[in-house]
Amino acid sequence: MAKSIYVGNLPWAATEDEVRSLFSTYGTVLSVKLVTDRETGRARGFGFVEMDDAAAAAAIEALDNTPFGGRNLRVNEAQPKAPRPPRY
Repeated sequence: MAKSIYVGNLPWAATEDEVRSLFSTYGTVLSVKLVTDRETGRARGFGFVEMDDAAAAAAIEALDNTPFGGRNLRVNEAQPKAPRPPRY
């Protein structure tokens, strides 16, 4: 089963290919999605990587708080998006 991993504190210049390469050391990467600002299209400094359960656990353990592009990554299991109250 696939597990989604939150990757925070990414350098602004990081690409999906660089993140995929970093995580592929620990297993097969199913997908990488770096989040961008809707209005400007600039990177927001975080994203999500999807891997199988065993590979995800190994990647989280190995990569949390490690340097990447001059910044220490925050890597943990992604939590489901919390429901927001309706906007009027």
